[in-house]
Amino acid sequence: MKMGSSNDKDAVKAQYASSKGLDTRINFHNVYSTNKIGFGPWLISNYEIEEGMKVLELGTGTGDMWKGQGGLIAKCDKLVLSDFSEGMLDTARKNVGEHANVEYKQIDVQNIPFEDNSFDIVIANMMLYHVPDIDKAVREIRRVLKDDGVFYSATYGERNFNDIIAEWFGLIGENYDPNHLFTLQNGGDILGKEFADIEVRRYEDSLRVTNIDDLADYLQSLKALHGIGSMGRDEILKMLTLHEEDGVINLPKEYGTFIVRGIK
Repeated sequence: MKMGSSNDKDAVKAQYASSKGLDTRINFHNVYSTNKIGFGPWLISNYEIEEGMKVLELGTGTGDMWKGQGGLIAKCDKLVLSDFSEGMLDTARKNVGEHANVEYKQIDVQNIPFEDNSFDIVIANMMLYHVPDIDKAVREIRRVLKDDGVFYSATYGERNFNDIIAEWFGLIGENYDPNHLFTLQNGGDILGKEFADIEVRRYEDSLRVTNIDDLADYLQSLKALHGIGSMGRDEILKMLTLHEEDGVINLPKEYGTFIVRGIK
């Protein structure tokens, strides 16, 4: 596997076998992101969930976005929180809790175990770029979504801080293959094979890192950047120090979401 490749099935399983690494990354963004709205709350603010809707989230991860959203959850006739990883689902269940209308289910997005036209809303955030067959996944999402339903899918752009850090560590080249399988730049073309109305909304943000130890923890949690994760801690910190200015490392973030309607 090339460094940076993260739709490899074994790499994805290793990275998301438990919530520990993801928790590290979520906490890092919470602390050092300059946009204090928070990406999760911003995403939820875009959702048009009405009373009695059936909602499916694919790749729910730790379920962190749904914490404190009891009112929104109560609106749903049914809310299915799903993930490829059993470990993630265990964490999501602890974070979100038990509700009469919430189901936790292990699902592979390439083979969604629900009937056609089952859901008013489908959500798949920061996960389609991990899927080996994205086109098959999008077809499955289209199949289970009602004709007048809405699909929300957050992702990142192609000039993000991970790629910049990879350049710092000399990973760019034949041994580094950044995962640009589903980005803000190309995701519209992929979704356009099955959907007619595709909107992109961007979330303005950046990172202002004041403690490089936390950045080192973040980098070591990424299995896809194993070229960094396998380095010694002192070596990582030494490289990061070269990019500090007055004790701060500033990095760009390019994040947003697709809002998709109109089945072809």
